Amino acid sequence: MGIGLKKKDVLLALIILCVIGFTVLIRTYIGGAGANRVVIKVNGAIQGVYSLAEDREIEINEGTNILKIKNGEADMVEADCPDQLCVNQKPVSLDHESLICLPNRVVVEVESKEESEYDAVTN
Repeated sequence: MGIGLKKKDVLLALIILCVIGFTVLIRTYIGGAGANRVVIKVNGAIQGVYSLAEDREIEINEGTNILKIKNGEADMVEADCPDQLCVNQKPVSLDHESLICLPNRVVVEVESKEESEYDAVTN
């Protein structure tokens, strides 16, 4: 009993491979663009989710903080807190990087496929 492939079997295998290839391409190019985003939380509640691909300014917590998204990075450009630590932090763009304003209870965290170069910070 020999195993032989028929034309229909070969055609079915090619169709399956094409569908798999097309799915991978769509996920890579379309899914990748939407994956880089910032999640803004105030008092632990999500106030908004924004793509890092679209430049914009976002008023947070009724204007206590202003977040600017530009060139794939999020930067806190204004805050009414006395210490201004959140304004002086570097812009964030990598997975799990965050901007935190403790006095105003604002947390901005990046969700991305690109991981930060640091796993942990130690003294």
